[in-house]
Amino acid sequence: MKALIIYDSMFGNTEKVAQAMATALAAKTEAIARRVGEVAPAELAGLNLLIVGSPTQGFQPTASVKKLLAAIPNQGLEGVKVAAFDTRIAVETVNSRALTFMVNLFGYAAKPIANRLQKKGGTLIAPPEGFIVNGKEGPLKEGELERAVQWAKQLTTAVNTPAAAVTA
Repeated sequence: MKALIIYDSMFGNTEKVAQAMATALAAKTEAIARRVGEVAPAELAGLNLLIVGSPTQGFQPTASVKKLLAAIPNQGLEGVKVAAFDTRIAVETVNSRALTFMVNLFGYAAKPIANRLQKKGGTLIAPPEGFIVNGKEGPLKEGELERAVQWAKQLTTAVNTPAAAVTA
């Protein structure tokens, strides 16, 4: 199996999550993590699993992630199992009614990533996932890297299991 984890990272937290996933997956498959600017859409052909992650910036993925996703040809991910994740601040820790309202209205980065991957022909195999950072710059909340590793391992199981696609 061939897996690619594409990520963008502002303060290093999303990169840590992506690298932890790649390390966990590399034990059983060919898996690498690469920053979004280092990947061309043509490189996505022949993948079994594509995972895309971004920090949540203004309730959306970063501009670099959006640009890459837009550059993927229509049906360019046909036959590829896909998943999306983000890093985010937990609204519960901020305790702001305004932020809670905005998050409920606009959400986080993972869902729009998952939607775009599906629109490009990918088969979503897990609901979009978020990993929590403490404050704008982090660090990651304790236990989040371990949770990312477990999530990535579940994705490899889903790739090898013929099941219905998940909706974002």
